[in-house]
Amino acid sequence: MPPIWVRRVVFAPVVIALALVLLTTLPVWLIVAVALSPFMPGHLRVPRLVWLAVVYLAWDAAALVALFVLWVASGFGWKLRSPGFQRAHYALTGGFLRFLFWIARWSLHLKVDVVGTDPDTALPGRPEIVVSRHAGPGDSFILIHALVNWFAREPRIVLKATLQWDPAVDTLLNRLPSRFILPGKVASNTLEKEVGELAVGLDDNDAFVIFPEGGNFTPRRRVRAIERLRARGLRDLAERAEDLRHVLPPKPGGLLAAIDAAPDSGVVFVAHTGLDRMLTIGDVWRELPMDKQLVMRFWSVPPEEIPATEQERITWLYDWWARIDEWIDENQPAPLAFRYLPPRVE
Repeated sequence: MPPIWVRRVVFAPVVIALALVLLTTLPVWLIVAVALSPFMPGHLRVPRLVWLAVVYLAWDAAALVALFVLWVASGFGWKLRSPGFQRAHYALTGGFLRFLFWIARWSLHLKVDVVGTDPDTALPGRPEIVVSRHAGPGDSFILIHALVNWFAREPRIVLKATLQWDPAVDTLLNRLPSRFILPGKVASNTLEKEVGELAVGLDDNDAFVIFPEGGNFTPRRRVRAIERLRARGLRDLAERAEDLRHVLPPKPGGLLAAIDAAPDSGVVFVAHTGLDRMLTIGDVWRELPMDKQLVMRFWSVPPEEIPATEQERITWLYDWWARIDEWIDENQPAPLAFRYLPPRVE
């Protein structure tokens, strides 16, 4: 990962400049994209992808400008960590995610349906540890959007360091309580300590967000994860992981550290399906046009129902992961090629 000065002094200005160039030449790009559409499969697939790329880049650039304004207003970073400016950053997060979600719904015909327990109804006035499956950046953005804009929560997020390649995400989340981690580069006990420290002092409107799988599901990653469990002598967990078809076996260390650091917090498990295959630009290309429904399922567990011992908590986490895997299996979206047409009545 490049040093922070490179990301701030080089990456951020490049993104802003590129966004300005693309916005001013957008009509040309759209004309070219429309001209190419007859030669590509899918309805207006090329214009949609061009539109999404330009909008996201402009969104990133606008966020960087707003973050720069906040930095200047805070005394060039002097009061950036004060409660008032932290709230301002969460408000900025909510506004930009709300816009991004609106664009996704409008341009991709994306619908989101939330089912299950409303976290704020089940755990009113309590901090929450939100434990979610990992299925790509799109689902992660929507989860944080839901927490900030639907449930008025202030997330503290554990996420992969590679997301710092996005200048806006990098700048924003390095100002808010969060931890960027490099899987495999740091000792597990050090990671668990950092995660535990992030969970200290959660208040009634905080949501600690963690993705125990550590990465997006792929068949190859699933096989490797099971092999690692066997290599560590964890045969029982490896056998349980073999029964999981849609999720990777969870890594319990970070979650256990968070529970120990915030014993008064409830735990909210989150499953979702609908954008599982939207992991790369190539995936976006294949899936457009989408016309999809993302279903999110919440389960709330009050703190008094969380097991007491480490081994009991690991078993409990695997039990929940099996439940999430079963729910995903039962809620797989219909293939895009299938369209039901009712019989015509003459």
